[in-house]
Amino acid sequence: MDLSQFTQAFFVEAIELLAEMEQLLLDLDVEAPDGEQLNAIFRAAHSIKGGAATFGFTALTHTTHVLETLLDRARHGQLHLSAPMIDAFLETKDALQEQLTAYQAGKEPDAERVAHICGVLQQLAMENNAAAPVPAPAPAPAPVVQAAAPAEEGGSSDGVLVVRFARLSDSECELLAGELANLGTVLTRTRSNDQLTVRLATTCDPDDIVAVCCFVIDESQIDITREVADVAPPVVAVAEPVVQQPVAPAPVPAAAVPAGAKESSSIRVDVEKVDQLINLVGELVITQSMLTQAATVLDPVAYERFLSGLGHLERNARDLQESVMSIRMMPMDYVFSRFPRVIRDVSAKLGKQVRLDTYGKETELDKGLIERIVDPLTHLVRNSLDHGIEAPEVRLAKGKDATGQLLLSAQHHGGNIVIEVSDDGAGLNRERILDKARQQGLPVNDAMPDEDVWQLIFAPGFSTAEQVTDISGRGVGMDVVKRNIQEMGGHVEIHSRGGQGTSTRIVLPLTLAILNGMSVRVGSEAYILPLSYVIESLQPLPEHLHSITADGHVIRVRGEYLPLIELHRVFDVTGAQTQPTQGILVIVQADDSRFALLVDELLGQHQVVVKNLETNYRKVPGISAATIVGDGSVAFIVDVGAMPRIQRAQAASAAALAGAARRTDALAS
Repeated sequence: MDLSQFTQAFFVEAIELLAEMEQLLLDLDVEAPDGEQLNAIFRAAHSIKGGAATFGFTALTHTTHVLETLLDRARHGQLHLSAPMIDAFLETKDALQEQLTAYQAGKEPDAERVAHICGVLQQLAMENNAAAPVPAPAPAPAPVVQAAAPAEEGGSSDGVLVVRFARLSDSECELLAGELANLGTVLTRTRSNDQLTVRLATTCDPDDIVAVCCFVIDESQIDITREVADVAPPVVAVAEPVVQQPVAPAPVPAAAVPAGAKESSSIRVDVEKVDQLINLVGELVITQSMLTQAATVLDPVAYERFLSGLGHLERNARDLQESVMSIRMMPMDYVFSRFPRVIRDVSAKLGKQVRLDTYGKETELDKGLIERIVDPLTHLVRNSLDHGIEAPEVRLAKGKDATGQLLLSAQHHGGNIVIEVSDDGAGLNRERILDKARQQGLPVNDAMPDEDVWQLIFAPGFSTAEQVTDISGRGVGMDVVKRNIQEMGGHVEIHSRGGQGTSTRIVLPLTLAILNGMSVRVGSEAYILPLSYVIESLQPLPEHLHSITADGHVIRVRGEYLPLIELHRVFDVTGAQTQPTQGILVIVQADDSRFALLVDELLGQHQVVVKNLETNYRKVPGISAATIVGDGSVAFIVDVGAMPRIQRAQAASAAALAGAARRTDALAS
């Protein structure tokens, strides 16, 4: 049998089992371990070992076997758990992850690393054996007559199991024999036609044997009984007056699973196939938009049936688009589940006590974004642990609980998702940030609002840490966080109060493939404004406009003065409307600030399929992506958050040119 076709399925399942094992280990109460949790951890290691042995992954099989032995003793109460032992189990999980990665790449794992982790586990086993107390002999009660237990072959304490398999091929016989050899000592092996009978001396439960063998064959083909020995002459034993009879579990019938039961509620599909499907649906939406655009010139009476069918097509295309997009959506628990381990390791290294709370784990986000958000969130969490939450003695001196709180939350807000990392630590130090900014030559002043001061920590190379550690202090984390978030079409907001904590909010679009946008015209060009930024649109009156510079204006909207940004200046569009009172102002909000964009005309609101501009051309300032509109032309999607920065840069450049011109005139005169 060629097993290579199943290796990818094994890797995916093993990675999921390792993640489950890590979560269970982190949740385990060392003082009073839950039996179900220990059984689940053992089953995860056992399943990985069985699959690794099937595919010939020797290092992975050996490591999981050593781990499995310790876990088996722990679940039977023969091993006393401790915090260092849990640390060793978590280290083993990391080593198993490395081994899986190596096998996925077609390489052998690092032999030294394998030997090291197996040595750590074996040392734990020896230390526990040495520390185990020797039980005192019990007083001998009155002798009773009892049937002697059968002598067990192979030295196994749980006896001999007889495992029978039906309807087997030759290759399946060899695979199953190899699996059983990993689970215990094979005493005898008998093959008759398509049946195989194996006598196995093992400490494993029959259920575990069935679980491993089901990797090769169906459960209905397996029958396990415990071997019954002849009753020996009466002997003296210490027990209650009862005759013990070994219980043989009934064989599993083929009809054990209800005929109408579902085999599975999900299937595994390669991400590339999903992306291809999304691209095809996107092209379908573009084609449907072209048909709708072309149909606007048709007579509604003469083409009533055609237009009605086109309306049905539009509705079905939208439903199809939403259904396909939902395939890529994943719960935020995929991200949040990584951080209990991070917090446990970092807080232990820093000598701090931290409690993690999560909210909104079921909130869904596009798979493409959810994988890219992990690194920024990791930076924020590590910063909260290092700079935010104080040491226990400091917190107690401030009247706080010795254990700090770190909150990870996610929730939908309109067409966006808001992810928040907050702590109840010391908060940001305004004066220290300003002093550090002055040392680095950043343009700051004491009158800056707090929101602008907090944004300084995102400057490249900026750090207020007094010393560099392996956790933080080099100033290379927060600027990467902001850049990565902006590349995903989002923005970062920080709120902090001294002595009470800091909250960092990441606002992201739900997906990068489909966008709800407002189409606007500037001159002869069409642009798309993401609808999530748009608040309202209006045509201003002259008395609402106020000049602040020769080319700069603000508009008063319900008592609030908003900067006015003229898109035709930003993108150098000729033939556009230059008088604000003759155009349309679109009020938008980005990065916690509001401003007005001057456009010529509002064309409509619709969903657009986002096309990456950098893949096909290059990065263009002020443009986040492109799309194809109904008439087949290309429209650019405006990077709304970048508009104020571009306007300030253009104003500074114009001022510099004007100053240079004045100096040139002065020298000439």
